[in-house]
Amino acid sequence: MTAQPDRAVAVLATPRKAFAWALYDWANSAFPTVVSTFVIAAYFARGVAPDPVTGQAQWGWMQTAAGFAIALLSPVLGAVADAGGRQRMMLLLCTLVAAGATALVWFARPDPAWTLWALVCVGVATVAFELGTVFYNAMLPRLAAPERIGRLSGLAWGLGYAGGLACLGVALFVLVRPDPSPLGLDRGAAEHVRATALLVGAWMLAFGWPVLVALPDLPRALRPTWGEAARAGLRDIAALLRTLPGNPTLLRFLLARLFYTDGLNTLFAFGAIFAAGVFGMGIEEILAFGIALNVTAGLGAAGFGLVEDRLGSRRTVLLALGALVAIGAALLAVEGKTGFWALALALGIFFGPAQAASRTLMARLAPPGEEAAYFGLFALSGRITAFLGPAVLALVTAATGSQRAGMATVLVFLAAGAAILATLREPPPRPGPAPPQVVT
Repeated sequence: MTAQPDRAVAVLATPRKAFAWALYDWANSAFPTVVSTFVIAAYFARGVAPDPVTGQAQWGWMQTAAGFAIALLSPVLGAVADAGGRQRMMLLLCTLVAAGATALVWFARPDPAWTLWALVCVGVATVAFELGTVFYNAMLPRLAAPERIGRLSGLAWGLGYAGGLACLGVALFVLVRPDPSPLGLDRGAAEHVRATALLVGAWMLAFGWPVLVALPDLPRALRPTWGEAARAGLRDIAALLRTLPGNPTLLRFLLARLFYTDGLNTLFAFGAIFAAGVFGMGIEEILAFGIALNVTAGLGAAGFGLVEDRLGSRRTVLLALGALVAIGAALLAVEGKTGFWALALALGIFFGPAQAASRTLMARLAPPGEEAAYFGLFALSGRITAFLGPAVLALVTAATGSQRAGMATVLVFLAAGAAILATLREPPPRPGPAPPQVVT
């Protein structure tokens, strides 16, 4: 692939630009927290679908279809964005589509007739959300010196957990819980729940715009046409794929991430189900649990972000995965609800470091000017086998009749990813761009 160093340093790092970039984590974290995990997913399964079992299956198939779309589109669009110098424009389009499609879930009334509408809206929003993270993550190397990139990534990830927590709190205490609703929402029509989709759409737009203003794309005169960018991007992604066998460090990292991301995603998707089934948690307790978990996860991401550059990104991910396996094993053995709460909140401390340090390591492995294409592969490695973790969990749960045994498969995925990552040698930090010279 043809490196483009001028694009890699087109935006100089400043605290204002770094904060604008980090604030986008605050903005977009509302979607996975409120839509994918705690509120809209549960509303669909219990309120829109014909029955919870059918709803869970339909939701799973929708997520599978979205995963295939993301796997196909993310590397190609990442390469096109690099070739055309349009990372910000692509991020803008993805943000608008994700926010708009999420808001349209408002119209999904608690009736099976609205099943297809809800699935299409959430599916489109999921694809746009995940593609947006490709372009967003690709901006990271332009915003901090190489020796500080881990700190910025970790702090932004912590800010993301805080944003998801804040949005979840607003959804719970302003929209879902009050009865009667101070906003006149009709509980019989589930408007108090459906309104959370409007909240998330507005949240993404309200807090996501600073990065779109602070980090401009290449000047129009320097940008190729869309057709030229598409042709160049496709050539670049083909060249990138051909070079993977000769880049064992990157290949090993993507393979390791494939395993441990499957484990993390499965843990996020089934954690609430495990809490409800094994420890008898109701919906309000699960929501309170989600809020508490976001607090510890945010603190962990921010705290490890302050030391990641000293520890190294690879070592930080390994430390986090090791802790997740150890605490997770203890959590599966605990019997009392108090012990479950304590161990689960401790587990949350290591969610963020595993994810944020992975993003930093990818930024350090990607050549200058080709970040979006490489983050497209990064997204692909987190999605291409997204079905595997839930499938293995379901098979083991059905075979043993034990939720604990099913959740134990998550530890196998985390440990497998850690074992592969342990064989990787982290590259030394690249030298940062020279400061601009002042002409007098």
